[in-house]
Amino acid sequence: MFDVSKIRQDFPILSREVNGKPLVYFDNAATSQTPVQVIQTIVDYYSRYNANIHRGVHTLSQEATDAYEKARGIIQKQFNAQHPHEVILTSGTTHGINIVAAGYATLLKAGDELLVSAMEHHSNIVPWQMLCEKTGALLKVIPMNTQGVLQMDVFETLLSSKTKLIFVNHVSNALGTINPIRQIIEKAHAVGAHVLIDGAQSTPHLKTDVQALDVDFFVTSAHKLCGPTGVGMLYGKSELLNALPPYQGGGEMIAEVTFEKTTYADLPHKFEAGTPNIAGGIAFGAALEYINQIGLENIAAYENELLEYATEQLGTIPGLQIYGQAAEKIAVISFNVDGIHPYDIGSILDKLGIAVRTGHHCAQPIMDFYKIPGTVRASFAFYNTREEIDLLVAGVKRALSMLQ
Repeated sequence: MFDVSKIRQDFPILSREVNGKPLVYFDNAATSQTPVQVIQTIVDYYSRYNANIHRGVHTLSQEATDAYEKARGIIQKQFNAQHPHEVILTSGTTHGINIVAAGYATLLKAGDELLVSAMEHHSNIVPWQMLCEKTGALLKVIPMNTQGVLQMDVFETLLSSKTKLIFVNHVSNALGTINPIRQIIEKAHAVGAHVLIDGAQSTPHLKTDVQALDVDFFVTSAHKLCGPTGVGMLYGKSELLNALPPYQGGGEMIAEVTFEKTTYADLPHKFEAGTPNIAGGIAFGAALEYINQIGLENIAAYENELLEYATEQLGTIPGLQIYGQAAEKIAVISFNVDGIHPYDIGSILDKLGIAVRTGHHCAQPIMDFYKIPGTVRASFAFYNTREEIDLLVAGVKRALSMLQ
């Protein structure tokens, strides 16, 4: 049985006050909060077996290596990768995207075409623009409509034998839209193109099976999944990862080094140069175990209830417009109120202890599409409550009484 009161006890930060008010944390799409079980995993590492991995014969090194590789196995199972070496531990989603983009610089030629959706985070736009500048490839955009839904009929017209790579987020961080990635992957493969899916916003809410999707590359971050910052995952099919050159040179990614020639290590170490975020990687595994104890299906159902309730309650406020009205979306609401800058609303909400995100959310093309400077974004997690949503609605009303 889903008991939000009991779950909230696992998150120490939820008991603090901000500006003399109980914290209401609605910035989960940026970074989720961390349960004590994951915090303790980090403490245990640094207090009991802090050592470098893969390189030592002493006990602490072996214990750290075992814990780190156990976490890789947990991540593999979570996303149903066929092999553990297909899981590359990174510093986060952005790092994973850049590994793939840098690798394809040796595989593309002038005139090749890349497709990106109109609702991407900057991290899934800028690396590909840089790749096009290096290779002469062309970047084309899959447009969206005013509901915040990709225009799939246009997407199909953009596909051709020239299409080599397609990159789309599973869920829009700015709008909450769930994109039809299975359909995108199938149609891409039909023309011989590869697909990278940015799963940073989907993995906290939706179960992902990379083999069932037949996706070529998939990236996500631990800090969206109740884990620590500075660690994430790149999944790639073995044959595609093997075809890419290393992203960085240094320790761990080598098999043998001489001054005449260096040979590279096998996967996954080929892409894991240097000492990694060991504690973060171990804690990533602990965070996934914590989420699975609650159950992603239970999380998704509860968060959908919060989304419906918040949408209904915010909809009672005159002049409030919600951006992103897709039939399929996760618990994110981006909104503005006529005549008021989102930053002003966000600042007053902060004085009331309510944490929301304001601005373009690293998705400036979306804001340009709607011809707005940004939005107020409230993003919910499974430890939030209806009572907190009531405080948000009351806070917005109070802000309007002060600003209008």
